[in-house]
Order: sequence, then C-alpha cells, then structure tokens
Amino acid sequence: MQIVRIIIAVTIAVTLIGCTPSRSGSVYTHEQARRVQQIETGIIVGVRNVQIEGERGVGTLGGAAIGGIAGSSVGGGRGQAIMTVAGGILGGIIGAATEEGITRKNALQITVKLDSGRTVAVVQEADVDYGVGDRIHLLTDGYETRVSR
Repeated sequence: MQIVRIIIAVTIAVTLIGCTPSRSGSVYTHEQARRVQQIETGIIVGVRNVQIEGERGVGTLGGAAIGGIAGSSVGGGRGQAIMTVAGGILGGIIGAATEEGITRKNALQITVKLDSGRTVAVVQEADVDYGVGDRIHLLTDGYETRVSR
C-alpha cells in the first residue's frame, strides 16, 4: 500500500512540474493571444547569457508528501512519527531543489538601442539566436515585453 501512495505522489509532482510557463519570445499564453501590442524597433547592442530561476512550490509539496509517506513506513510509535516528520522535511528540501533544477531556463539578456534613442534590456529564454547588430522588434503589451525579429 505504501508503494502505491509513493507512486501516486511522484506522478502528481512530475505532472505539476511540467506546467511551468514558458519565457520564450515566441510562445504566447492563451490570454496573450489577440492582445494589442506596442511595437518599437531597434538594434541589439549587447547579448549576455543568463538563467531564469526555476519554480519551487510543487516540488516542495510533492517531495514533502513522498518523504512523509516513506518516513511513515519506518519503525512504529514515536519513532515512526519522528521519521514521518523528518522524511517530510527532507523530501521537501530535495523536491524543491529538484523542481528548481528542472524548471531553470537558459536565457539571454538582450540590450537594445531603440530608434527613439532609448536603450532597454529584456530577458527571455534563449530559444532564438540573437546577436549584436541584429535589427529587431520590441513588443510590449503593458505587462510583458519580448524581442522578436
């Protein structure tokens, strides 16, 4: 019975980790589709490799559940209660670190000299290869900004 609980907890945790949003310049959410965007043009004057932090919530919860279930199968009485708590804490720590590593994204900090004279920087996933001198469009919808060719 314990193994079934562990399998269910792992399945739920892995499924929810896969639900993290994309920070790509070419992926739009359902809500972003058909939203008016302001467009400015400019030239890329700098590109730097950076990382977007990963998420931590679901991994912590899933890890704590799995650790608690695993800990509860050790010993009996007071020892079992201690192991359940310890397993939950350790599982939560491991789950958070695992989720953060899985959901961390390689990204680019793209610095753009706009035709208006302003200079801005945008961070987005490194799914398109941008270089210094590239002429780009900067799209802003009031909430998010992205670089596009």
